[in-house]
Amino acid sequence: MSDNTRRGFIATDAVDFAEDKIQLLRRAQSDISVMLDRGYPIKGISVLVGNHLQLTERQRLAVVRATSSTADIRARKFKQVIGGADGRCVYIDGLNVIITLETALSRTTMFKCMDETVRDLAAIRGTYRLIGHTRTAVMLLGEYLEEIGAGGVTIYLDAPVSNTGRLKALIADCFEKFSFDFDIRLVPNADVMLRDKCNVITSDAIILNECVSWLNCAAEIIEDKLSDVRIIQLIGE
Repeated sequence: MSDNTRRGFIATDAVDFAEDKIQLLRRAQSDISVMLDRGYPIKGISVLVGNHLQLTERQRLAVVRATSSTADIRARKFKQVIGGADGRCVYIDGLNVIITLETALSRTTMFKCMDETVRDLAAIRGTYRLIGHTRTAVMLLGEYLEEIGAGGVTIYLDAPVSNTGRLKALIADCFEKFSFDFDIRLVPNADVMLRDKCNVITSDAIILNECVSWLNCAAEIIEDKLSDVRIIQLIGE
């Protein structure tokens, strides 16, 4: 596949996330975090703080995606599985994980968040297509699943999103090389399927709040195997 598309890349990010802007983002995060802990809704807070500090839309999005309440962070850390799957089945938010890895492989700026996930600013809005980095992203995921000893793998892909059928076929082709059993399902809404599961692989905040347990897959792959990715630390104080 020769497509050179850089997933999530926006040229203005070089300005929005230049080194001299990082402290401004951290100040915004600190302000938002305090108000989250007092029960204010994230949407209203982000508008208030973003306007006050004159943040761009991309800067606001980065801060919102990186920031969570203290209670949510504690709950997520309590539920996080450390040290591998040890033969247990895992359940994967397919588009979430693969897009995150594609974005990292595209050398687009990433963000280390307060819950220790690594997130991106890519937005597909119902339209997804395979790019040149997709196969590599899927293989990195497969290698990770093999390394952690996954006993079985179920991947959920959102059927309403374009080209998820093609992505399913690519994943199936790549995963034939690994020893674990796998099942790839096209479903109306992957989020709904994952909310009551153990050993979930995603960085979606809503799923992390509702699932039984989770693994920080994308962050571990990116930090261990993609050392030249720029990751801005928005991990709170």
